[in-house]
Amino acid sequence: MGKKTDRINQLIEIIRTKNGASIKELASLLDVSEMTIRRDLAVLEKNNIVNNVYGAAIYNPVNKQTQLDSNYELSSAQTTQDSEKRKIGAFAASLIEPKDIVVIDTGSTTEMLAQSIDDNLEATILCYNSNIFNSLKMKENLSLLFSGGRYHPKTQMVESAEGISLITSMRFTKAFVSAAGIHLNLGVTCAYPYEVPTKKAILQSSVQKILLLDSSKFDEVKPAYFADLKDFDTIITDDSLPEEWKQEIEKMNIKLYTVS
Repeated sequence: MGKKTDRINQLIEIIRTKNGASIKELASLLDVSEMTIRRDLAVLEKNNIVNNVYGAAIYNPVNKQTQLDSNYELSSAQTTQDSEKRKIGAFAASLIEPKDIVVIDTGSTTEMLAQSIDDNLEATILCYNSNIFNSLKMKENLSLLFSGGRYHPKTQMVESAEGISLITSMRFTKAFVSAAGIHLNLGVTCAYPYEVPTKKAILQSSVQKILLLDSSKFDEVKPAYFADLKDFDTIITDDSLPEEWKQEIEKMNIKLYTVS
């Protein structure tokens, strides 16, 4: 098992044994950041393995063995997806050129993009995700903008009318956009409605519109619609993309990159 898989399984065992623990305590016991613990707990909560109550994680006692077994599968799948996202993000970062004016959308794959940007790159980048900002703030050659507003801990996104106004007042050479689902008939979707106005704003303000998502997101539909597939110039995904999707993307004259 990988490092993340081991950590998640340790996390479950600590919470189960102690019958609950605070995020601060878990971060200290596993020697990781509280942000890392929050992200791991969000995955476990989504799969009904823990309940998150007022900043503390409580083990869910229903079907314990089933949950433990499913977590092994979950953490393994999550590790695989993280690897794909990391490769997609690294390839996307290679498309940023010196002097580009870039906007980076909120999302786990775009976080990988931010981490992969060369430390010596000179470019202007606007972001509105705290994890992405933390990855970029130490890169001294960047001109970095962060649009403020309300903080959403589940996505690490910060959004506001003022932030959208800042985006619409600018023009970007490239927008790197994430999505939680993509469907031929129902378009490109995300998980939360509050993401939609900002995503639409960056698409309207950018020359090149580049969609980043792993192949598991294809044929998925999430609650919040924000774009049609034809609104994008480029799609970057992994090489597990089904052949029929490759053909549909080609029909739309969208440039497709599949990273292995």
